[in-house]
Amino acid sequence: MLMPMLAEGLTGNVHVGLAALGAAIGVGFIGMKASEAVGRNPGASTKILVQAILAIAFAEAIVFYAIFLVK
Repeated sequence: MLMPMLAEGLTGNVHVGLAALGAAIGVGFIGMKASEAVGRNPGASTKILVQAILAIAFAEAIVFYAIFLVK
């Protein structure tokens, strides 16, 4: 009786952890590419910053979806 409950809880935690890891990697790539883009074209830094912030918000929303779907 205890093992199925532990297995069920573990799978939910693993899914949330993987979603958080994927979001963290995505945010890192977004930041890396945004800084490269600003280095290539400093005049477009505000447009790049706005798009990067939006992309980061969408990447982090994945974690919240995973948390709310598990609970």
